[in-house]
This record gives sequence, structure tokens and C-alpha cells, in this order.
Amino acid sequence: MKISERKLHIEPGPGEDDFALKVAFATYSRKRVDQHFGSCKTMLVYGVSVEGWHLMEAIEYAELSATTHDKLPTRIADLSGCSAVFCNACGASAIRQLLEKNIHPVKVVEGSGIHELLVDIKEELNSEPTGWLARAIKQKEKTEEPEVKKAQRLSQLMDEDW
Repeated sequence: MKISERKLHIEPGPGEDDFALKVAFATYSRKRVDQHFGSCKTMLVYGVSVEGWHLMEAIEYAELSATTHDKLPTRIADLSGCSAVFCNACGASAIRQLLEKNIHPVKVVEGSGIHELLVDIKEELNSEPTGWLARAIKQKEKTEEPEVKKAQRLSQLMDEDW
């Protein structure tokens, strides 16, 4: 049984490569972080860069009687590529599974504005990132490094005398 009821991918728009990172917000109102990770009705996924942000996906979940543990794998898979998820609460099992996928759960005060949080992330990207943001940037650089090395090696091979 599929847990995500609707998944809206926003087009046209910048691709994932145009952003420093992707972040998600557990929300009911679509304006504020006002939900628990495991039981949220909607996840909004934004791409964030030093220039700004862009809504990339809106994921709505069906209200099922399934336990939270049954929902976690699908919810975490929906956040693939995200560096963080902002929520009001997150269970220990969910935290462990999110961290295994390099997604940092960030607990914020209920009612925190999504727009204000995006402004804070953008400003921190423009200065000295700390905490989860510094770890996320370092992780992204580490995963991109093999591709860069591969491209450089291919370029070197093309330049060699045959």
C-alpha cells in the first residue's frame, strides 16, 4: 500500500544541481512548520542556494491507520537528496533512519515560519555554515568528489598522446 497520496513535482524550475542543498518541512498549513515528522500531512521540499530558494516538491500523505514505523521507510525515501527535514518532533527510530541517509532532523518551535527558516538557511550559506548545515555541505562535497575526479581523469586521458 502506497503511503504518499500525492506527490507534486514543480516544473519548470531549476534542477537539483542549481542548489547547494535540499531541505524539507513537515507542515499542515504549508506556511509554518507545524507537524511531527512521522505523522505529518504534507512535506514541502525546497532547493536552497546562496541566491535564494525554490519549491521543488509538495508531498501529501494519506491518513492511514498504519503505525508510524510502517510509514518511515516511504517518508524517508520521499526525502532522498534532502540534507535536512524541519519538524516539531521526531521519534528516536526516525532520527536514526534519517541520519543513516544523511538527512539531518531539525526540531523547531511549533509554528516557525517556513519563509523565515529559508531566509536563515540562505544567510548562513552566505556566511560561515555551522552545525547540520556545515555537515550537509561537507557530505555533499564528499559525494560529488568521485564524479569530479572521474571527469578530470577522462579529460587527462583525452589529452594524452595516442
